[in-house]
Amino acid sequence: MKLTGNELRNHYGLLLGIEEPWQVEEVNLDIESKKVELLLVWSPGNRAKCPCCGSECSLYDLAPERTWRHLDTMQFETIIRARTPRVECPTDGVKTIAVPWAEPHGRFTSLFEKLAIDVLLCARSIKAAAALLNLSWDEVDHILRRAVQRGLSRRQLEGLSHVGIDEKSFGSGQSYISLLTDLKGSRVLDVVEGRTQAAAEALWDTLTAEQRQEIEAVAVDMWEPFMKAIGNKAPQAALVHDKFHVSAHLNEAVDQVRRAEHKELMAAGDETLKGSRQLWLYNPANFSQEQAASFAALRDSGLKVARAWAAKELFTKLWTYRYEGAARRFFKDWFGWVSRSRLKPLIKVARMLKSHLENILTYVRHPITNAVTEGLNSKVQMIKSNARGFRNFENYRTRILFFCGKLDLHPL
Repeated sequence: MKLTGNELRNHYGLLLGIEEPWQVEEVNLDIESKKVELLLVWSPGNRAKCPCCGSECSLYDLAPERTWRHLDTMQFETIIRARTPRVECPTDGVKTIAVPWAEPHGRFTSLFEKLAIDVLLCARSIKAAAALLNLSWDEVDHILRRAVQRGLSRRQLEGLSHVGIDEKSFGSGQSYISLLTDLKGSRVLDVVEGRTQAAAEALWDTLTAEQRQEIEAVAVDMWEPFMKAIGNKAPQAALVHDKFHVSAHLNEAVDQVRRAEHKELMAAGDETLKGSRQLWLYNPANFSQEQAASFAALRDSGLKVARAWAAKELFTKLWTYRYEGAARRFFKDWFGWVSRSRLKPLIKVARMLKSHLENILTYVRHPITNAVTEGLNSKVQMIKSNARGFRNFENYRTRILFFCGKLDLHPL
């Protein structure tokens, strides 16, 4: 069914927000496929601006017809068709002009892209968003990639001072990605494949030399390739070993002591430590009354695991110091006590912490952690779970930056 009335054409022209010399020539309605197609034309005799320099130029010809998906009209999928004029510019040569309803090289109008981006940000999964928008996987991927490219081109990184670098598994086996995060802005700055020194340096290279120079401190675990990359790419930055990673090492030592002691006790028919694993690893402030009573008895029992737990808990005091000398003296006393404890797993961790002490004590001057990064890692895991796998790493990166990069994603 072809509708050609002037009022209808003017009506759609107003809805689209187009002005002369663009005009709606035809409105084609297909009831069976539930589609509306709008044919837009450029009025003859009008000059146009060069998209490169903005000069008024005469028309050269019309490009082949293209289509753009627009916002639905009364639940009918709406398609714009047009042959875009090309101008002959004395400076830039023959160029296709910009159209007012879409960005260059897009398959969708700017208004549709804005809607699609908002739906993607709010939907539980990309599959659900695609179904709601009636888009294919490739069309959604096109919108995501353009949105991320747009956001990265607009992103401002002036004043970036504290960042975190961390790893996360990708795919199956020993595959990893490395993430660089803005700790103050709570956003992912970029992602690379792998966790080698070369991968970490490539991650740093996503920042300019001037931006890297502004970094004051980096929250990082004790992974040597990450530390070497920081030394090469941002040597002025202080390394701050994340206190949550330190706590994880201490928790693992406590659990090793518990397992060994539990085995000894069970051999003697003693079930004192049976089912107690979580009590030694969780925060007592979150215990139920029953758990608190059980733990109090274990804590005061004189067991090896109780001494290991006490050492772990005492170490948390280090993070409260505001003077490096006092923190250093505390660590010396703590290390001496642990060294005499005869608790081998704990002694091993204490020696490791001593070898990294300088980058632990930097917390006094730069009290930062990778808590922001860990929170973003949870979102990254959700992206991975919802997708049920990715065709390639670049798809994974695009989605991480789309959902976790706090980018300005919308077309203008």
